Amino acid sequence: MRNIALRLEYDGSSFVGSQYQASGRTVQAELEHAWLRFTGEERRWSLAGRTDSGVHAVGQVANIHTESQHPLETVLRAMNALLPPDIRVHEVWEVPERFHARFSARRREYRYLILNSKSPSALLRQRALHVPQPLDVAAMNRALATLVGEHDFAAFAGGGQDATGSTVRFVYSAQCVITADQLLPWPIIQIDIAANAFLRHMVRTIVGTLLLVGAGTLAPADFAAILEGRDRSRAGPTAPAHGLYLMAVHYDPAVAPLERLGDPEENFDDENL
Repeated sequence: MRNIALRLEYDGSSFVGSQYQASGRTVQAELEHAWLRFTGEERRWSLAGRTDSGVHAVGQVANIHTESQHPLETVLRAMNALLPPDIRVHEVWEVPERFHARFSARRREYRYLILNSKSPSALLRQRALHVPQPLDVAAMNRALATLVGEHDFAAFAGGGQDATGSTVRFVYSAQCVITADQLLPWPIIQIDIAANAFLRHMVRTIVGTLLLVGAGTLAPADFAAILEGRDRSRAGPTAPAHGLYLMAVHYDPAVAPLERLGDPEENFDDENL
């Protein structure tokens, strides 16, 4: 029995989420269907992050226990041939038996994109949130800085969060920068947050509140007070899903790859959102 992991990219626009559901397309179901066609095995894939409908990924990690003895290069080529075009496999590696894509993860990185222009973009309509009014990125950065460290993020937890579960998380970094799309002349605000784990809708609620800071409705100190107050009703709305991307998942060296095949220049070894 082998344990094989994949690094996935997918366009979340036509998925109801990453995890299997009774109806609608999911990333997990597409993986399992492709694997069945490839190996004849009916196996359950585990995913590192549970992404909602419309959320994208470039660094999702999934793993499967298999009796297949296909070389990793064959796995990479076969899965890309059998998966639909809105899911791509960029890396395949063999991991220890105890490795679990979700429970072995120690750090996850998410990115949210905002198109800050007067006019919306036809090309980015499912890739970035359009905000027409100017945003104060410096104020947004000051607000984001208050998230770094260990905090109770109950104020930014989505509906349905398990009341018995801890809402404490550790944020390693949080910042936003203005970047430029290669195709378009308009500014893109890129918000990056890395944490040990995330609550349901945590990133999107942080972004929704951050937009109030950028618009001048809230001050960075107000944002910090909302975090400290742990009251979801004081935070902003949940930002739309289509601007969110799972960028990377990181793991401890103890569960580092035994053998790796994929993009050599990239290193990605390191809850519904």
